[in-house]
Amino acid sequence: MSTLKVTVIDDHTLFREGLQGLLERHGIEVLDSVGDAEAGYVALQKRRPDVVLLDLRMPQIDGLQILQHLKGKKNCPPIVMLTTSDHEQDLVEALRAGASGYLLKDMEPDALVVALRSIVAGETVVAPSLTPALARVVQGHEPAPAKDEEAGLFDSLTPREREILILLAEGLSNRGIGNSLGISEGTVKVHVKAILRKLDVPSRVVAAVLAVEHGLAASKPAEDLQTRDE
Repeated sequence: MSTLKVTVIDDHTLFREGLQGLLERHGIEVLDSVGDAEAGYVALQKRRPDVVLLDLRMPQIDGLQILQHLKGKKNCPPIVMLTTSDHEQDLVEALRAGASGYLLKDMEPDALVVALRSIVAGETVVAPSLTPALARVVQGHEPAPAKDEEAGLFDSLTPREREILILLAEGLSNRGIGNSLGISEGTVKVHVKAILRKLDVPSRVVAAVLAVEHGLAASKPAEDLQTRDE
């Protein structure tokens, strides 16, 4: 197994130092450990990690602003929010902004390491304790009204893509969607990729949240949505 390389951006020095020691004891190399946005930008220009660990609450420029800035750059590595905030709105905003994971600072070290390796492998991972919050957002019995600029968000989707997005929001895997619609799993994967591209979102989790928020789907329970195959 290759050595995982990370960059840490967090304004708390003691936490950074403790996290670096923890990661290194688990065979993970910390390329850079910095305390603000500017130092983070400089570090990422010099060296490319496999994943970035980013604090949510920071002075001057917060984690979401840094996330949005970095996701606009070419060849941006996966970015994981590592925070104390378990608020649903923070979770949703981070995922919508392109975070590949949302993890809590009090999680067990072994679980953190497993989550980071899963994220580098292409998965979107949410801290297990936040899965119910994610499910509530995806279920969304009272969807938030669409913003004017997002009113036509789904206009670019074909009727088939809309069908697939609705089933995706209900928590079905690609295989389950294919069985429901009488098409192959491979065809579903092609459609899902097209949906993510057209909606300009990084994962099926975010696509599902958008579908529910804008009233396209009223979801069934989806506790394991973040681990479904892409």
